[in-house]
Amino acid sequence: MKKDLALGLMSGTSADGLSIALCSLTAGKLEVLRFSNYPYPPALQARLLAASTLCAPELSALNFRLGRLWAGQVRAFCKKHKVPYKSLCVIGSHGQTVWHAPGRDGHTLQLGEAAFIAEETGRPVVCDFRPADMAAGGEGAPLIPFMDEFVFGGGAPVALQNIGGVGNIAFAGKGVKTFGFDTGPGNSLMDTAVERISGGRRAYDKDGALAAAGEPDLKKVYALLEAPFFSRRPPKSLDRGAYALAFLQKHFPGQLNKKCAPDLLATLNLFTAASISLAFKSFAPRGTRELVVSGGGALNPVLMDNLAALLLPGGVRVRSISELGIHPLAKEPACFALLAWQALGGRPNHCPSATGARGPRVLGKVLNR
Repeated sequence: MKKDLALGLMSGTSADGLSIALCSLTAGKLEVLRFSNYPYPPALQARLLAASTLCAPELSALNFRLGRLWAGQVRAFCKKHKVPYKSLCVIGSHGQTVWHAPGRDGHTLQLGEAAFIAEETGRPVVCDFRPADMAAGGEGAPLIPFMDEFVFGGGAPVALQNIGGVGNIAFAGKGVKTFGFDTGPGNSLMDTAVERISGGRRAYDKDGALAAAGEPDLKKVYALLEAPFFSRRPPKSLDRGAYALAFLQKHFPGQLNKKCAPDLLATLNLFTAASISLAFKSFAPRGTRELVVSGGGALNPVLMDNLAALLLPGGVRVRSISELGIHPLAKEPACFALLAWQALGGRPNHCPSATGARGPRVLGKVLNR
């Protein structure tokens, strides 16, 4: 059976870098062949996290800046892994989300001008996936459940949790109508707190070291879980801005300092895990006994331990997607390689049951040099 090669690009809501995955695709099978991550300089990350406050000329400039940068990173990736451009059937680029507001009058914006990637490689590039789903009445997110169904749809029921800036979960497996939704904060609150407390010298709680040194405020965690979002039925999605600095200042006044840092990070870590556990317990199809975790959160051992402590008593196994041979940061770019491959073939590439769209659509805009 003929195998196609596709490249997927993802710059997540944490805005910490570009992830690129080279995938082999056939009907019913996806394999990640190569993966690299390209961190952004701190100044660019700060610019991206503040993008929602920029005016039109600044957003336009940032859009082109990212496009040029990503084209160069695609060049570096293909040179490093000895991938000739002509061997690629398509490239999928999700873009950098700077605003996502689902709903009846919703709107979304992703930056990163894909024309530069098409010009660099001479290959078809699919970009701007979310608007078509929203035009069909969907939330424009989450899009990852399509990959979950593609990869895991024929096996035992499983939950797939991605922990990027925002957390999102999907349920798939034989006999399960694949669906998914955003669970709440991913790494966003922890990353924002560390960046603020360190004065920008640190971007995240490496290995969960601060959280491991503190004691979580259980009363605070329970109170935060009372927010209406957590009891809403899917489909539902979030913008990273829902769990950012303003949230911390409102719910943890006076605690964004070095003295309070361990207990604050322990609380935020547990809150993140508890929101995921709540989503699983509330909506997992019967017989789901495994949670597979991807994204940067899978690299935080304290977060993984918290998830296990919350779910193992119910007989649910928690493990990293790395145990299945996929780097935790490679899943999202691999997904957009898959979505681009589907779009190029004119095939639907989302799960309406996850986004709330009226029916299957082909998402993404196709650019050819």
